[in-house]
Amino acid sequence: MVSVFTGFMLAPDPIIKSMGFALTFGIVFDAFIVRMAIVPAVMTLMGKAAWYIPSWLDKILPNIDVEGTTIQTEVAEEKNTNNKKYCNLVKEGRMSE
Repeated sequence: MVSVFTGFMLAPDPIIKSMGFALTFGIVFDAFIVRMAIVPAVMTLMGKAAWYIPSWLDKILPNIDVEGTTIQTEVAEEKNTNNKKYCNLVKEGRMSE
């Protein structure tokens, strides 16, 4: 976007030049000052309150598991359950090691 808006400054019309400069400045300010300094600082000051979600909204929103942690937990629990069953069978003498 910066390169496109900077391209506006090459136009012969002074209004287009000033518009391109203003848009370029706005994009650069947003990217560097707001997103790299102000937002992280405010989130640090807010602490856990920055991640607060009302309970009514939490009920409405779907639980999206992008990284698959739910599946990993289920597989680990199943593995532990199977392992315990195997150990119990070995203790009872029904199965050999």
